[in-house]
Amino acid sequence: MQKLSQLAINAEGFVFNPATGDSFQVSQTGLDVIHGLRDGQSDDEIVLKLTTTYEVPLEVVRHDLADFRDSLKSFGLI
Repeated sequence: MQKLSQLAINAEGFVFNPATGDSFQVSQTGLDVIHGLRDGQSDDEIVLKLTTTYEVPLEVVRHDLADFRDSLKSFGLI
């Protein structure tokens, strides 16, 4: 998660990677996931927070979290 800790992130979801110059936009949910990963939370902890905060079914959150992690991998961030 070293690379995630180097990201510059604002409250509106703008994310900048100073190592590559890449930037992207994430939703509030994406921010919650990134902050959870940066804080060392497990996937189960992140899923619990998201299902509680957004009242989304557990299996939907698990699937969406896996997809988001795949996106972070494709950007070389995890």
